[in-house]
Amino acid sequence: MTSHPTTAPAMAHGEAQPSPSHLPIHIAVIMDGNGRWATARGLPRIEGHRRGVEALRNLVRAADTRGIRYLTVYSFSSENWRRPAEEVSELLGLLRFFIRQDVADLSARNVCVRIIGRRDDLPDDIGALLREAETSTAQNTGLTLIIAFNYGARDELLRATQTLAARIIAGDLAISDMTEQHLTDALDTAGLPDPDLLIRTSGEVRLSNFLMWQLAYTEMVFLPVAWPDFDADALDGALVEFSHRQRRFGGLSLDTSIQTKVTA
Repeated sequence: MTSHPTTAPAMAHGEAQPSPSHLPIHIAVIMDGNGRWATARGLPRIEGHRRGVEALRNLVRAADTRGIRYLTVYSFSSENWRRPAEEVSELLGLLRFFIRQDVADLSARNVCVRIIGRRDDLPDDIGALLREAETSTAQNTGLTLIIAFNYGARDELLRATQTLAARIIAGDLAISDMTEQHLTDALDTAGLPDPDLLIRTSGEVRLSNFLMWQLAYTEMVFLPVAWPDFDADALDGALVEFSHRQRRFGGLSLDTSIQTKVTA
């Protein structure tokens, strides 16, 4: 069995960080708690989202300086369109602002931006901004920032299945030849490694339709801190927790002493 998801405390300032050999290659983050953070302070929900954007900026910088190669963030789900129209409009405005103001800085720091999620039903200007973010950073070789926007894992799996069905109908792929890799390659995340670590803030313990195929063997850490309060110390706490996990991918532990106990 894989390690159970746990709630990990943020690391105290000055606590030793895990060695580079124990760092995850790919971190996925469900940035949760913006609205509750604002409500608890008597502020409008949009203020929580604004503070959440600043927390995202800080996370990207912290992940980059720690040598993380891939960072996927759940910015806007396909279900978020059901929120009040005013809040959706404000969220889209923040996305526009982030891309127009931050992408140049990200590119200057050699960050490559990639967007996952459904594109065909987005407003034209949003679609154009997403393409611009990807195109202008495509040649960068540092941290890859994957932004899940208008994303839902069930929708992603449905679209991937439709793509494979079309290949079968066209005679390009036989059903008997289909493998897990064919489906993996048809997903929005094609070409990316699966996340090693998932972090979710605000104390909620669920996936919320996020990367359900890709998270099959991912270690999960759930933090009680609301997203606007997430900082480098909270990231380091999650990294320390990850460094203590035994990753077995359905097999036996790489720890010889544990293998001996299991087989004895």
